[in-house]
Parts: sequence; structure tokens; C-alpha cells
Amino acid sequence: MRDADKVTTFIERWMKEQAAGAGARGIVVGLSGGVDSAVAAALGRRAFGRDMLAIIMPCHSLPGDEADALLVAGALDIPHRTVELTAAYDALVLGMKAAGVEPTDLAGANLKARLRMSTLYAAAQTLSLLVCGTSNRSEYETGYFTKFGDSAADLLPLADLLKCEVRAAARVLGVPERIVAKAPSAGFWEGQTDEGDMGFTYDDLDRYLSDGTARDGPFRERVEAMRRRSGHKRLPVPICVPRV
Repeated sequence: MRDADKVTTFIERWMKEQAAGAGARGIVVGLSGGVDSAVAAALGRRAFGRDMLAIIMPCHSLPGDEADALLVAGALDIPHRTVELTAAYDALVLGMKAAGVEPTDLAGANLKARLRMSTLYAAAQTLSLLVCGTSNRSEYETGYFTKFGDSAADLLPLADLLKCEVRAAARVLGVPERIVAKAPSAGFWEGQTDEGDMGFTYDDLDRYLSDGTARDGPFRERVEAMRRRSGHKRLPVPICVPRV
């Protein structure tokens, strides 16, 4: 595992370069109450001072997640706002039902992620900021993210970091230990966890991605199948070029 101090310093510098290249003042990031968004927000705070904004976006969310997001914002003095999306989500789902297209549970969960990203982009355009994504390498390689939802961003500072490296960075950055030790979850419903959805632990996945442990057997097959199925999420949208 790479040195967390050096990694965080490198990412801070890289984020400044990305913003300068785009003519932006800083970043806006969704603060969920999890460790990934906490690390992204903390890095943004260090890189841009108060020229950044964290937005907490409850949407039929668990009360504990909003409390944890506020804990991070308070502990690290991160500029933040709360935008309640529940009414907007309910209105959209009601409209879809009226049109005869009722979202499945999974489609509804992904809709929450896409509403949040729309909110971040509206804020970014208004405030001359870049949208900062929070996906780590473990999620990115297996496709454990919502296409055009939490994966839609102007920069992905954590996408080369394994989950264990994100946790190490969190401790260097002063993220409260409660957040670092919290079971990773998208918070879509009570009891939902990332590891429960994936069917394996982040520790096992990190070992596999870093050194090829468990190259054979069911674990390897499951991870590689996830990579194949999610390949379209990591590619640009296909463009048809008629050759006539």
C-alpha cells in the first residue's frame, strides 16, 4: 500500500491543476456520510480552502447518514449545504407511474444517484466549480457505481486508490474514526451494504486488485464477470459514424 501522506499531497496538487486547467475556482462534492466522500471533501478543503462546497442530499435517506455527513463537515470545517431531494424524487416517480413506467427498486435507487449528480452539476455551473466524484478503484473496476450518477464527474481523485488506501488517507486527513470504520453503504435502504451487494469484502477485493491473490476459483470468476458486465460504464458513449 502506498504512503498515505504522499498520496494525499499528490492528489491535492493534481486537483489544483485540474481546476486551473478548467478555469474553475474549486470543487463541489456530494457528502454522503461515507468514507469516500469524506476523503474527497477533505482533499478539496485542503486544496481550495473555502473555494469548495460539500452538498448533503437526503432522499429517503437513513437519518444516520445525514448525521455522519454533518459530523465530517463539522470536524473538518468543510463549507456545506443541505439540499433535500425527497420531494423531487417522489414527484418524478409519481410522474413515471402516471405514464405507465414505474421504476423497479434498483432503477429507483439509481434514480436517487442521478438526481444527486444533477444537483451537483447545477451547483457547479452556478458557482464556477468542478464536480468531484468519489468512486475508489475497488468500486470503479467492478462497476459498483451508477452510470451517469455517482460516476458522472469532472474529476475522479480517488479512482486509483483501493478501499484500504482511502481509509488510510482518511486517517491522515483527520476524518472521524466513526466514518472510517463505518460499513460502506450507498444508503439506498435499511441494512444495505456494499459488501453485501457485491458478495465479498473490500479487503479481499483489494488484495485481488493489488497482487492478484485468488487468481483462480470462484472469487476470481465473480470479480472478472463484474468487470466484463460493467465495461460499458467505463467507456465513452458510442458514436455512430456512417461510412456511406
